[in-house]
Amino acid sequence: MSAVVLDWFAPLSLIFGGCCSNALTLEQLTSQYPDSGHLITFAQFLLVSLRGLPNLLEITYPNKNHGLLPMIHVKRPRIPLRAYIIQVILFLFVSILNNMAFAYKIPMPVHIIFRSGGLVISMCLGWLVMGRRYTLTQVISVLLVTAGVILTTYSASQTKTKPKYASTTSTTSAPHRDTLTYLTGIGILSLALLCSGFLGLAQDKMYSTYTRYPVTVSAQRDSSGKNEGKSQNPGSKPQSEKPQWQESMFYLHFLAMPMFWFVRQDLGVQLASVTSGPRVQVNLNPAFVYSNFIVLPNSTMSSPPAQPQPTSPASLSVPVGLLALILTTVTSLICISGVHRLTARVASLTVTLVLTVRKAVSLIISVLFFPKAGEQGDTKMMWVGAALVGLGTVGYAMGGAGGRQKQKQKKD
Repeated sequence: MSAVVLDWFAPLSLIFGGCCSNALTLEQLTSQYPDSGHLITFAQFLLVSLRGLPNLLEITYPNKNHGLLPMIHVKRPRIPLRAYIIQVILFLFVSILNNMAFAYKIPMPVHIIFRSGGLVISMCLGWLVMGRRYTLTQVISVLLVTAGVILTTYSASQTKTKPKYASTTSTTSAPHRDTLTYLTGIGILSLALLCSGFLGLAQDKMYSTYTRYPVTVSAQRDSSGKNEGKSQNPGSKPQSEKPQWQESMFYLHFLAMPMFWFVRQDLGVQLASVTSGPRVQVNLNPAFVYSNFIVLPNSTMSSPPAQPQPTSPASLSVPVGLLALILTTVTSLICISGVHRLTARVASLTVTLVLTVRKAVSLIISVLFFPKAGEQGDTKMMWVGAALVGLGTVGYAMGGAGGRQKQKQKKD
């Protein structure tokens, strides 16, 4: 029993702790530095690359016939690098677009819910490109998701309050400019969803072509549970090898790093903006970081402190924006690791349900910690849209599982 609890505790704690914290820190960062999309993407790709590199290195120790010093080699990838080219371009493009959208006044709740609309794109592309068929439950669920995304998108475009003192020209031109800016951000998110759909198709094709065993080990666990003690099949995955998702995640991020050369000027400008803001004294006590950053008042972020704070021997003066960037990047890595660990342990339906609950928790946290995000539109309409998206996502996953069970029964 304890082993089962520990097996679930690690991925769930990483998902709800990492992903929800990432939503909080990302909104804190983008609310003060909305034009830092390229910098956020670069930091995330760099950290994932550095974290994944040790898993792909192997050390050859010397012997009598081969040298005196150990040699470090890069393991030969199980999937050829040329298969990653299209995926790397699409993945980088999707990541940049999602982070760029914050510069166009897209609230975090809308950002969270709108990205759930990828289910619609995946279904349409699967039907048009791959010729896949879907159950009636899945079709109805996708319609619910579409309606929820539309309601949420429209709710954020409605302003609740109007300024009491404003000229006629300002009241007519300012809302028009805000609407155009908002629609531009929605267009960017829509393009990111479309590219994400093609990315999913490319990944499915790559794994079906080059992977002889499942990417996740849940199927292996189900099939091998009744055959303990027997020898493995020749084509099965060796126990000593790392999961395929670790290799794929590394190359998707690492191979994209040279492409940031083309936006190096933007990276320099955004880094200078983040590091030139107000500073905070950080010591080794985690409670200090939480009280001075996570729940930092907006007034402290917008203006430097009136008097310099005393520096203790164990403290460090760090720009608040840079601290936000570091926390956003680290929590993003934790979130990614948790999702992949869960994917390797349970079925896809369970993963979908857990991620749907996680998005709901992130949405609640965003509204509670950043009430201004909820004041940008019709909150009731936003919650109705979020409920439709969640209901449609769960229905789609359950419909797919039911369809596969019926096909198995027909074959039997």
